[in-house]
Amino acid sequence: MTDHRDHEAHGHGHGHGHFGGSRGWFARVAHAVAAHSPLSAHSHDSADKTDAALETSSRGMRVLAVSFAVLMVTAAVQAVIVLASGSVALLGDTLHNVADALTAVPLAIAFSLGRRAATRRFTYGYGRAEDLAGIVIVLLIAASAALAGYEAVTRLLNPQDLRAVAWVAGAAVVGFAGNEWVARYRIKVGREIGSAALVADGLHARTDGFTSLAVLLGAGGAALGFPLADPIVGLLITFAICFVLRDAAREIYHRLMDAVDPALVDQAERILGGVAGVHRVGSVRLRWIGHALHAEVEILVDHDMSVVDAHAVAVEAEHRLIHELPRLRAATVHTDPHGPAGADHHASLSTHRSR
Repeated sequence: MTDHRDHEAHGHGHGHGHFGGSRGWFARVAHAVAAHSPLSAHSHDSADKTDAALETSSRGMRVLAVSFAVLMVTAAVQAVIVLASGSVALLGDTLHNVADALTAVPLAIAFSLGRRAATRRFTYGYGRAEDLAGIVIVLLIAASAALAGYEAVTRLLNPQDLRAVAWVAGAAVVGFAGNEWVARYRIKVGREIGSAALVADGLHARTDGFTSLAVLLGAGGAALGFPLADPIVGLLITFAICFVLRDAAREIYHRLMDAVDPALVDQAERILGGVAGVHRVGSVRLRWIGHALHAEVEILVDHDMSVVDAHAVAVEAEHRLIHELPRLRAATVHTDPHGPAGADHHASLSTHRSR
């Protein structure tokens, strides 16, 4: 029985488990391995993977910086109109936009932590910091829903007239446009780099866009002589925010519980089954760590195959997985002997193993 983890322990690792540090550090290690290993091409592939991982974090940081700037400009424009109109609804929307901009702070911290190298305590690195940031974002969405509902009920009980209705409507349009642009940007990049937290943050921006629409419709109702339009629409928007909250909470919950799309497991099994020398695919386990996938798989090879040959099959299986499975950064491949008939190679572990 050959465990591909031994391959990494003896100095022939390809660096798939190391997703922090600098590119220069990794390049020096990759060059050192290439100098004496027939697997040098695969080592360079690993360097490309690590560079790609660093690039995804850099993209995440760029998204946060751009969206923070857009939302702060949007809030500043709205704040000027608040002073001129005295609109409490627009004030609430402005505060929502400021709060949404500030969600970039925990995400920026998470992306920065995720780039740190693994340690002997945090052996998988710090990628799960994104999931913690996702929890903070879900709580902020919940707080937005509670605040929107509170404001709507308060307005129903104490209707107020609006001044400078046209300006309030214009500010609401600015608020919606700014939030919707940021939402689309965050969600698009978040899905491309596999960041559930960034997707959740995009959904949060969308909820604040809905709140801006409520201000617009409320202003329209006030212009038509129906002051209760604002709080009624506000209640409807509160329900919409709750649906967004449900979707964001579900996505973060799945990440915290190590859930993956079953189609990815099927794809991994097909990739492994197509590797020469693999008789059968055993267990396949995938998990997200930050915005990167990690895999632990078992394959069965001929029982009379030499350790060197079995190791070569494991290396090829790892190579194929990392190249063909989207956003997979590291894989541990464990080889088991296939045959002879009736042999139980895990008899001593039968009471300890679970599948």
